[in-house]
Amino acid sequence: MTRLRTLVSATSLWRDRRFVRCWTGVAVSQIGDRISELALPLIAVGVLDASAAQVAWLTALVWAPNLFAVFLGAWVDRRRGKRRLMVAADLIRAGVLLTVPVAWLWDGLTLAHLYAVALLTGCAGVLFNCAWPTFFAHLVPRSSYIDANSKLSAARSASLVAGPALGGGLVQALTAPVAVVADALSFLASAMLLAPAAVDEPVAEKTPLWRGVKEGLALVVRHPVLRASLGCATTLNFFTFVSSSGLVVVYADRILELSPGVIGLTLGIGASGSLVGALIAPWLSRRIGVGRGIAIGAVLFPAPFAGAALADGPAWARAGILGGAYFLVGLGVMLFDVNLNSLQAAVIPDAVRSRVAGAYSTVNYGVRPLGAFAGGVLAEAMGLRATLVTAAVGGVLSLLWLLPSPIPGIRSLDLVSDDCLDVPRDHLSALRDQT
Repeated sequence: MTRLRTLVSATSLWRDRRFVRCWTGVAVSQIGDRISELALPLIAVGVLDASAAQVAWLTALVWAPNLFAVFLGAWVDRRRGKRRLMVAADLIRAGVLLTVPVAWLWDGLTLAHLYAVALLTGCAGVLFNCAWPTFFAHLVPRSSYIDANSKLSAARSASLVAGPALGGGLVQALTAPVAVVADALSFLASAMLLAPAAVDEPVAEKTPLWRGVKEGLALVVRHPVLRASLGCATTLNFFTFVSSSGLVVVYADRILELSPGVIGLTLGIGASGSLVGALIAPWLSRRIGVGRGIAIGAVLFPAPFAGAALADGPAWARAGILGGAYFLVGLGVMLFDVNLNSLQAAVIPDAVRSRVAGAYSTVNYGVRPLGAFAGGVLAEAMGLRATLVTAAVGGVLSLLWLLPSPIPGIRSLDLVSDDCLDVPRDHLSALRDQT
């Protein structure tokens, strides 16, 4: 009987037309993202003759808007119609990306134009991400949060497997600027799929912006689950960006002396680990609990970088060790993300979801460029192998945020209650009254 109930729960989301539309939109836009992640740097290098530092700035500008997410999240919480904001964000990204091939066709494409595209698409991405938590919490029932996040993460993982190959083929067949059109079309498709997916959203209260920012930050700091998860995720982000994919590619090329084709294969193997992790996360959470799934992911995500640093022997062994390490990294990150995203959706009050998401992103994503910069400094000072080991050890230390918190003891989202909150009850009631 238990197995039958589990099967019904797992298949019911595929019968939900709104969820299927949203899942399809996410899957399509994720594949488009993978194309642009390859095409935009190739445009900078191949068409505009950009230096490595200039390409790095292109990546940094995509993430830079997250530093202001705390303000954007508070602004989003003051507005009803999160779905409309998400559709607008998709349309903005589509329009901005379409300017690239147009400018290229008219011989007007410049590096400054690409920087503006990176910055504007990054801003629209933050807008989408701030509006998403409230929309998601009302799109699926609480009992389906983990299953829904698993399916959404599986779509992202599949894009990491198929996207680079598709992007490479499009770039080779159509040139990089024209290939960007595919990403723009993916955002248009996402907007069309999201537009009819209406949900019953809470009534937005016109809270002053600065008060909204303060409340979002205060809840993150005073809530033991959010405080511990932010500390853990921020530590993981910093140290895994110390060993960012660019640094791993340099390591595989210069130290392991692997060919470009073999390096691409190892990254594909890592992406398949992400897909496996997204698919098994609901099963694992039922077996050992949501909190322990998060803790296992926090260790399994960074630890394999140490194994990759020890790769040696013949070429097949070096490639196999690196590929195996990346598989485990992908597995760990999905176990961490699926369970943690579901837990956060369960504990954050409706009225403050967007401002909490903004505060969280400002810290959590804001450290990524710092981690990448630190990785470059460490690689120059210590060497690539020592840098990978440092990233692994530092990342595993993120577990210290979780151990004294309530998170490891949380077995099911149904058991999460207000007892997890370390905020005054009248304040919590006021927040929930806004819904």
